[in-house]
Amino acid sequence: MLISIKNGYVIDPGSGIEGNYDILIKDDYIYKVKPNSGIIEADIKADKTIDASGKLVMPGLIDLHVHLREPGYEYKETILTGAAAAAAGGFTTICAMPNTKPVLDQADTLQFVLDQAKKALVNVHPIGAITIGQEGLELTDIAALVKVGAVGISEDGKSVMDTALYAKAMEEAAKLGIIVFAHCEDKALATNGVMNAGSKAKELGLVGISNAVEDIIVARDIILAKETATKLHLCHCSTKGSVKMLKLAKDKGLSITGETCPHYFTLSDEDIPSDDSDYKMNPPLRSPKDVEAIIKALKNDVLDVIATDHAPHSKEEKEKPMADAPFGIVGLETAFSITYTDLVRTGILTNRQIVEKMSLNPAKILGLDRGCIGEGKVADIVIVDPDEEYTIDKNKFFSKGRNTPFHGRKVYGRVKYTIVSGEIKFEYGG
Repeated sequence: MLISIKNGYVIDPGSGIEGNYDILIKDDYIYKVKPNSGIIEADIKADKTIDASGKLVMPGLIDLHVHLREPGYEYKETILTGAAAAAAGGFTTICAMPNTKPVLDQADTLQFVLDQAKKALVNVHPIGAITIGQEGLELTDIAALVKVGAVGISEDGKSVMDTALYAKAMEEAAKLGIIVFAHCEDKALATNGVMNAGSKAKELGLVGISNAVEDIIVARDIILAKETATKLHLCHCSTKGSVKMLKLAKDKGLSITGETCPHYFTLSDEDIPSDDSDYKMNPPLRSPKDVEAIIKALKNDVLDVIATDHAPHSKEEKEKPMADAPFGIVGLETAFSITYTDLVRTGILTNRQIVEKMSLNPAKILGLDRGCIGEGKVADIVIVDPDEEYTIDKNKFFSKGRNTPFHGRKVYGRVKYTIVSGEIKFEYGG
């Protein structure tokens, strides 16, 4: 099949292209990329022609941090519904975290995810658990998980608090050449906290979570990564301390990367209107000063990646008070538009930077040949209308989850098409 994308503004830091180009897709791959001139179709009749006039044409987005819930929590999300949400949000590749039921700690469970992923609209790469059952007591057979297809290991949802055990996991990861995705939370220090420790928590009568809960484990993990020569990726950074330490690590030449999520650069704890669990996530929304530090770290490329930490829950679970509700919000269908609206249209990030942080850098971290629109590359592409304003409506999500603090928010940057391996997997129908 031949797909022609005409008159689009292509942004591709991987190949150094930015400007008005036409693209011809042949089967799974990008066949031609030429300046807008019509020469691509001079001798070839495309099966599908997309007029991308006024649109941004970018490599498909890649999310390093998604909770697909299956197996075990299919009432929250499935691999197929999560993948559909990803496609609607412009993502062509997503990484599935291991805190399912059963946990992704065995080769056969990981294989189940991969088998389900064959039917999904986007590429799904599982991340294996560090410890059996994520109980923090015994390491999984990391080599076996990698052999099946794990792209990294994580204890996401918690930290491995046994430092010696965690160091052994890092040593194994270094030996295998895989990434350790670090959820940084000192659980003993966090106790039963539900939101950021500050005046808002006191106002709402809720137990707070201090910055130290995150910062202590960030410091530990960076030290261990240095000692073991491990590739470390810091998940969902939310504090000014974490990005300061990340910068120091990078300045020392350590192989450490970091991500944040749209809620950490658009919302602070002061934006929580009431005891509303749609504002409950882990780590929590921090202070305005932390938000400022996160934005600065993105602008200065200290933070490499914008991920979603997509964490769907049922309506019944999220209708509970914050003290009783689970942590997490959905994000696959809102991440690009929120980022584009709040960071690109405001001049904080460039078009190039949003592509780097949501496509090229994640691909590099995973070691995938993705995140680039070059001739001969796999045709994973997203087409966005940067000038279309719309209102986020959680009731129209493809995800089973409706738990978002962004319902009713006006944003720019409507995803029009998502193309995965040369096939249109999502087309906005209005």
